[in-house]
Amino acid sequence: MSANGRFVDGSSQGGGSAAAAGSAGGAAAGPTRTKRWLVALDVDGTTMREDGVVTETVIAALRDAEAAGHEVMLSTGRSEGMTVPLLETLGIEPKYIVCANGALTLARRPDGSYERVHVEQFDPSEVLQTIHGALENAAFGVEDQTGHFLLSGNFPDDTMTVAGEHVPFEQLLGVLATRVVVISPGHDTEDFLQVVEQMGLHKVSYSVGWTSWLDIAPEGVTKATAMERVREWLDIPRSRVFAAGDGRNDIDMLRWASTSGRGVVMGQAPDDVVDAGNELTGGVTDDGLAAALDSLPR
Repeated sequence: MSANGRFVDGSSQGGGSAAAAGSAGGAAAGPTRTKRWLVALDVDGTTMREDGVVTETVIAALRDAEAAGHEVMLSTGRSEGMTVPLLETLGIEPKYIVCANGALTLARRPDGSYERVHVEQFDPSEVLQTIHGALENAAFGVEDQTGHFLLSGNFPDDTMTVAGEHVPFEQLLGVLATRVVVISPGHDTEDFLQVVEQMGLHKVSYSVGWTSWLDIAPEGVTKATAMERVREWLDIPRSRVFAAGDGRNDIDMLRWASTSGRGVVMGQAPDDVVDAGNELTGGVTDDGLAAALDSLPR
């Protein structure tokens, strides 16, 4: 959309208050557009299939939603380095990106690069020692605000492992973290949930993924807290927020969106994630996200 475009709610493309759309003679100052929505999308299992493919159907739906004037962005547990390069494939240019499950928010510069505009960190020493004592053979990763990982234990081969630095467990203690990742191959997801609940990790925010994978964030930090901050920056009403996700780290964001807007759950999501949303779409292998995006106003 051109920089002088106007949305029918009176907001400008940049999200601030716009000048009056009509002149003294009543003529519109720019093309009238539909009311703008804030669209927050999880990546893995929502935008991207588990095999790492983003289908052409989903890409087209993303681009169409952005072209219609909606603010389409990613809200993911991924690090900055695993998220920003994906934008070229998706073909979108969001003003903001939320990474590390809400601990890191990036803003787009005029040259198209991104800078960190909000960072939440914590000292993970206590929680690491608690889990280390309770889970035998667990592996640990600590991510800092730059997206660099310190790893202890055996992680599966992926981008995080390739980019990470393997160190003894003791070197993870005292490092300021935006996110801690714990995997426990000896537990299935439900067993892992029970073990984590018994630990009483009340001083941090945590979520458990599809496998025995635990994401730990600073206290009170979730995708929802970051998205509410972005919503305020963009001055978009709560009634026009759309969030889509499939994992337990999406639960808070889905509840946030469902309160007044649309919390869209992917068809393959577990029951507790389904309960957090107010809409259910097809699974990621059926391009469920595209179907949901295509229902946005045009």
